[in-house]
Amino acid sequence: MKILAVDTSAVCASVAVTEKGKILSESSVNTGLTHSRTLLPMIDSTLKNAEIQLKDIDFFACSVGPGSFTGVRIGVAAVKGLCDGLDKKAMPVSTLEALAYNLSDRDCVAVPVMDARCQQVYCAVFKNEGGSVCRLMEDSALKIEDLGERLKAYEGEIIFVGDGAEICHKALGYKKAGAASVYQKGSSVAFAAERDFSEEKLLSGGELMPSYLRLPQAERELKAKTLKKGDLSNG
Repeated sequence: MKILAVDTSAVCASVAVTEKGKILSESSVNTGLTHSRTLLPMIDSTLKNAEIQLKDIDFFACSVGPGSFTGVRIGVAAVKGLCDGLDKKAMPVSTLEALAYNLSDRDCVAVPVMDARCQQVYCAVFKNEGGSVCRLMEDSALKIEDLGERLKAYEGEIIFVGDGAEICHKALGYKKAGAASVYQKGSSVAFAAERDFSEEKLLSGGELMPSYLRLPQAERELKAKTLKKGDLSNG
């Protein structure tokens, strides 16, 4: 089963082609360039390096969030287009779950964390043991100190992974993943999709949607203004 996986949920963008748990080709860019400029060329080069054509892909896997609102939308839109153009389907994957797979070779409590700003992180907790990844906490948006309180309930070596690993490490003192495994990987998206694979979970391009834990900042500000105006008019 050949999978083309995409992750554009943060500054680092990654694309991978895998087959039966083996990485055939993978590309990552962490230069700060917009994903709209880099994603399609990355897909093309990753396929060429694997000597595979798009028509040979069995299904796509896409990180659908949480993460950068713009970044997630770019990745989802690209996979939607590929699905529609090729009449294929895609598997949505939580960005945080995919990050936990970066540490699948270590027995630990993997804590994916992404900087959500406003003194919050997107986070989840997974138990990695014997190569398996088991979810212990649902995807959440928490203040770092609140995450610290949650982590007191877990036993074992706790390791932060994701672009929020450094700030969580400094604030809470637990270990952080090394440079080779701290950021998003297309291969991890593929491995998560392959583990959870079922025909029922595959979506058409039209069905594939981003999964946000919070409203975009513009929508939050508009909602706040609307509520404020309502309070003034009632007063």
